[in-house]
Amino acid sequence: MDKLDLLIIILVIIIVALLATFLAPSQVSAITGLVISSSKTNINNYSFTKAICDENNLCQDHVIVCENQEQRSITPITGAVVQFDQNWQDPRSLEQIEKLCGG
Repeated sequence: MDKLDLLIIILVIIIVALLATFLAPSQVSAITGLVISSSKTNINNYSFTKAICDENNLCQDHVIVCENQEQRSITPITGAVVQFDQNWQDPRSLEQIEKLCGG
């Protein structure tokens, strides 16, 4: 294979990569990647994620839905779990750990 063939192959790869970059996002525009969301009509309705840990240092992320500074639901996120060793201490303050909605 001479240098001209190699140059043509490299240029074709670059062109294909550029086309894929510009065309692919329009094919998956429904995927947002948003984990945290809030209602655009009422800022008192929102949701967020938070790790909740038990006495054995097993922590799981949950989606917490709040409405008018009151908790409406807490839903665990499947697979978002981590087990820390027995000497681990949560770096958050007690207020940060306990606070869910409002106040």
